[in-house]
Amino acid sequence: MVCQNSLSLQAAQEKLDANNQSHLLNFIDQLNPEQTQNLLSQIDALNFDLINPLLDKYVRQEPTLALPQEILPAPVYPIEPTADLVDKYRSALELGESLIRSGKVAAFTVAGGQGTRLNFNGPKGNFPATPIKQKTLFQVFAEGIAAVQNAYGAVIPWYIMTSPANHADTVAAFQANNYFGLDPANVMHFPQGMMPSFHRDGKIVLASPDSLALSPDGHGGSLRALHTSGALEDMSRRGIEQISYFQIDNPLVYVIDPMFIGLHALDQAEMSSKAVIKAEPLEKVGNFTLVDGRVTVIEYSDLPDKLAQKRNPDGSLCFESGSIAIHVIKRDFVAQLNQHGFSLPWHRAVKRVPYIDSNGALVEPDQPNAVKLETFVFDALPLAQRSIIYEIDRKEQFAPIKNATGTDSVESSQQLQIERAAAWLERAGITVPRKPDGAVDAQIEISPLFAHCPEALTEKASSIKPINPGDCVYIA
Repeated sequence: MVCQNSLSLQAAQEKLDANNQSHLLNFIDQLNPEQTQNLLSQIDALNFDLINPLLDKYVRQEPTLALPQEILPAPVYPIEPTADLVDKYRSALELGESLIRSGKVAAFTVAGGQGTRLNFNGPKGNFPATPIKQKTLFQVFAEGIAAVQNAYGAVIPWYIMTSPANHADTVAAFQANNYFGLDPANVMHFPQGMMPSFHRDGKIVLASPDSLALSPDGHGGSLRALHTSGALEDMSRRGIEQISYFQIDNPLVYVIDPMFIGLHALDQAEMSSKAVIKAEPLEKVGNFTLVDGRVTVIEYSDLPDKLAQKRNPDGSLCFESGSIAIHVIKRDFVAQLNQHGFSLPWHRAVKRVPYIDSNGALVEPDQPNAVKLETFVFDALPLAQRSIIYEIDRKEQFAPIKNATGTDSVESSQQLQIERAAAWLERAGITVPRKPDGAVDAQIEISPLFAHCPEALTEKASSIKPINPGDCVYIA
């Protein structure tokens, strides 16, 4: 993205000299005016007050991971309330619905990814995700938001964090599709922050004579981008109190969940999470734990196998709750995280990053050669004074599209979408054809505009025609 008011060449030289990064201008004499402007704008965006303290801690050496001495399983609200929680769940649902109805809830989607791993050219949000109509992820979420707005007679503002790589394409997709039926005044796009890659000596990597090697600052950067983009200010003006956070790749997500929002608000939590029961002890999801009385996510690669495999007397895993990046976050908490500079810790990853050497030649390394730094959104959890976890049914709300084939692929996601649609229909008393092995013997897709939750489908069950084996059924 080219900035028209970037640094002058002299100011850039002074900035880089002061921070031992003057090599970034080594090839300035070879650049045309547009290339020069591009490089200067990237140098202008470098925040050395942020970068310099990170170099010794994360770049020039690898920080040592010190696990807490005591790691306990985090308490979780169950899917179905136990006898002592029935009244609380009823109150939570009423509170969540009241907050939605009064316009105090916003949706926030982290959508900076490209569809590269899906062999798709463009933003991942433009990927066709549903089994029959091939609706894009953006359309699925937009229809989900519209359905909630219709159900509660309220406006749900939608904030979408893009990346510099897909921002223009994302905005263009919304414009070309008339914002999928939503009011453009209630949809805000903004790109996430970027961080340079570093050589191990702390020098910023030059990707080409006119460009730094930049990469997104991680999904934790979404909480900073809410602040720097003006989205938090917009939320404050609208009276938004709670933010429903989810990532772009899960078409089964409840974009706005009144029960989850209500439990979070009833307990006066600042940031809360949904969890699924792990499929197996070493599943590659973060583990919800309790450390020093605070909810903390420990990555699957960091939790010792002995703890991951530890079981309760009833045979269940002690650490059975997996993180799936669905949260409700209090707006004031995000503002607090940004009050005195951004609060989240950084994580180091060593990756293969092409670079320009001192002679101006492009080097394509065959081994990891550069350090990338990013932040993780779940690292905000232990900074919250209060945080709750709400268990959900994986088959009901989690069918991510991450890979072209296999696990968490479009094929597996679409099958889960069909199975959820069938389960909703059967819950409403409608017969769904099944094969001898129990698999659904039909292609079924339910528009969120027809029913955004099982209860809404039940109310309309009488209008649904019988489904025969092998049918392709779109319910709208």
